[in-house]
Amino acid sequence: MKNYDIKVIPMREAKRDVSREVAAVFVDGYEKDLTFLSNNREKLIEAFQKMICQDVFYFATLEGEIVGILACSNNQKRAVTIDKALLRKSFGLITGSIAYHFMKDEFNKKLPYQDDTGYIECVATSIKARGKGVSTALMSYVLENEDYHRYILEVVDTNKVAYRLYKKLGFTEFKRKKESFSKMKGFKHRIYMELCVT
Repeated sequence: MKNYDIKVIPMREAKRDVSREVAAVFVDGYEKDLTFLSNNREKLIEAFQKMICQDVFYFATLEGEIVGILACSNNQKRAVTIDKALLRKSFGLITGSIAYHFMKDEFNKKLPYQDDTGYIECVATSIKARGKGVSTALMSYVLENEDYHRYILEVVDTNKVAYRLYKKLGFTEFKRKKESFSKMKGFKHRIYMELCVT
């Protein structure tokens, strides 16, 4: 396998404003989930650029271009703060209100974990960088550089590539939760995995 020169940087340490590029990878990574909001990629990027929390995001570069993101949240800060006014302004009153209703619990709810637990969320790579070790580099960097004793993440049962990666990194499954409206969402279970670090 070819080795790629991937660099991982905490977003808070970036020497310039990278929020637009980070939001672009976020939108590309979750494109399928965001189509209910809009098919307009630029509009989605513009909205999420204003909602991401720079304190918990990391980004990966390949040949100087941002190609991957990962957020390591905690019980004080989440990756994205869903803003009702911003969603309404960006996507209209009805769509924005519906989006807020469905997304607020997913992103705005305080995590029920202890101070020593990091929650891995929003792992995504740009399409052209997939299969080049970007997600592995992001995960490895966070696991080596954060001070949490326990890491938790969730992955949907249809995302077999991510599930295999997390197992390879030492995560073990501890819970499966049946998803409501699973046919509409395209998966049956959310799988919760953890890694304890001594």
